[in-house]
Amino acid sequence: QVRLVESGGGLVHSGGSLRLSCQASGSIGRISAMGWYRQAPGKERELVATITTGGTPNYSDSVWGRFTISRDAAKNTVYLQMNSLKPEDTAVYYCNAAISPSTYWGQGTQVTVSS
Repeated sequence: QVRLVESGGGLVHSGGSLRLSCQASGSIGRISAMGWYRQAPGKERELVATITTGGTPNYSDSVWGRFTISRDAAKNTVYLQMNSLKPEDTAVYYCNAAISPSTYWGQGTQVTVSS
């Protein structure tokens, strides 16, 4: 079992920045990748960014160049630095951990970007 706890969401004006954190605990030695997904009201959950245990990042086209995913292995924590935020980035952001064949989710943190 893996437990994921997110923090760092909030309200920010368009063009602003936020940093999300996700700390993993439990059977973390078997995690192959972690990432961030988001779900806006009335929409499906979508990929934002992922990072492998080797440090290889992957981004959705909608956030490429604005968001940066990183990890601190010593703290078992993954971060999402979000810059140049837009109102369309408003969503609940969920942390995800992949341990084949299962995936684990955090409880989500709200990010709201006002215009």
